[in-house]
Amino acid sequence: MLLFAIPVSADFKNLELSEAICCTKFTLSDAQGKKRTLADYRGKVVVLSFGFTHCPVICPTTLQVLAETMLFLGDKSRDVQVLFVTLDPKRDTAQVLAKYVPSFNSSFAGLRGSDAETERVAKEFRIFYRRVPGITPGSYTLDHSTGVYLIDKSGKARVFASLPESTKLASDISKLLNAQ
Repeated sequence: MLLFAIPVSADFKNLELSEAICCTKFTLSDAQGKKRTLADYRGKVVVLSFGFTHCPVICPTTLQVLAETMLFLGDKSRDVQVLFVTLDPKRDTAQVLAKYVPSFNSSFAGLRGSDAETERVAKEFRIFYRRVPGITPGSYTLDHSTGVYLIDKSGKARVFASLPESTKLASDISKLLNAQ
């Protein structure tokens, strides 16, 4: 459930966030350990997804949809940066993210933070997540919000897609790429 007002625009295929006052900042580390903020990606449309690498269905499906979206965009995809933020920094080490995320598309990047940094970015982007005990002792999975954010070239969250579809995402990303 989203916790902010979302005006629906005929211009976008997904939910417009142009009036949202959240979703503007994060400080996380990439797979090489370099601290990254949203400002590092200015000039590109950022597609921001949250999840974890042990997710059995939703996260890999979302990343596959994003890979298909890049194919629909063709040459325009070079001006798009897909970022996958882990909600499970305990298991999703930099090495795990470095292998997992680019396996869907070589341009995709994984980001991670400490537990506190993960909590802050999840709160900023209104992402729900919680650890759920698994069947065997010490095992667990995560329940979490689904969807992706589209952030324009200036760093403003503009669109949220709760159930991403590649053709709709490609349409919305194209509009953001063509915006002045």
